Amino acid sequence: MSKIVILGCGIEGKHMAIDLCKTPGVEVTSVDINPEVLDDLAREHPIRTRQADLSTPEEVTAAVEDADVVIGAVPGFMGYSMLEDVIRAGRNIVDVSYFEEDPFGLDDLAREMGVTAVVDCGVAPGMSNIILGDHARSMKVAGYECYVGGIPKSRDVLFEYKSAFPAVEVLEEYAGSSRSRENGKVVSRPMLDGNATMEFDGVGPLACLHTDGLRTLFRTMDIPDMMEKTLRYPGHADRMRMLRDAGFLGMDPIDVNGVSIRPVDVASALIAPHWKFESGEADLTIMRLSISGDENGKTVTYTYDLHDEYDPATGTLSMARTTGYTCTAVALLVLDGGFSRQGICPPEFVGMAAGCRERVEKYLASRGVHYRMRRS
Repeated sequence: MSKIVILGCGIEGKHMAIDLCKTPGVEVTSVDINPEVLDDLAREHPIRTRQADLSTPEEVTAAVEDADVVIGAVPGFMGYSMLEDVIRAGRNIVDVSYFEEDPFGLDDLAREMGVTAVVDCGVAPGMSNIILGDHARSMKVAGYECYVGGIPKSRDVLFEYKSAFPAVEVLEEYAGSSRSRENGKVVSRPMLDGNATMEFDGVGPLACLHTDGLRTLFRTMDIPDMMEKTLRYPGHADRMRMLRDAGFLGMDPIDVNGVSIRPVDVASALIAPHWKFESGEADLTIMRLSISGDENGKTVTYTYDLHDEYDPATGTLSMARTTGYTCTAVALLVLDGGFSRQGICPPEFVGMAAGCRERVEKYLASRGVHYRMRRS
């Protein structure tokens, strides 16, 4: 019996555990600090649980000591230290924590420990990188564009938005800057700048916001033109610009009646209850990839479209499906040796390994997550 340990039982972690517990020959253990979410999970599914404080190296080490593969699904601020703890324990890991630190800072350690550590393995970064990595094996890629976003299906909610991720992480991202590569040079812009929109079937126009989602691609891909943009309803983008311009997304503490506090923390505390998905509320994940370049002496462009929705039969948010099932697919690849490169491995490395993209796509399709491709 193979053992997979999932660190974190939030929206993604919970549904990855539910997904993997159906795999023959796999024993799943879910680890979290909150006993209530663990009890709810174990009550309905054949999943082992363990309560632990995953911000503590000793408890991470103890939680993964018997694991064949670990999945990391902790909040971003804990992600890097958790990853380091798992690597030091000598355990292979596939991670979707999306921490700010450079994961390659742990590359030497992972190689020394003989560990495969796949990072950023969600939808985008994640499946988008896997597709790109696969194309990079057979063509000289000159341009890469990724438009992606998770949005509520109904626009009749506060600021036309709800999130599967903590509100403070979303607002901090809005307060920051993006990076793209244009003509070989890195260009930085405020995330909320720009008013471009793009039309999507079944959804309508969506605002395209600058974002910093290229992450590891700056290091691993020699592509002169690369960019990623986050998709939101236009009304949401306008309102977030208003909050930013009024100072509510400020990252530096201000004094309020003798109390030092960041404006973004106040904004997130007020907004968070409104942005939480209630049971049965539907969401969408929309993505469009464009990969262009030279293939066998011809200039070609591959375009991929994803339109995924909340699954009412299982009560699974689309963002949990598209992010989590990519991660569980790769975890099973690592488990059975289908992907075994040691060191820090962003998902584009998975795509570069022969046969891996096909296996991940087949796994996703079996769960109703479909990427549609056209070539021009």
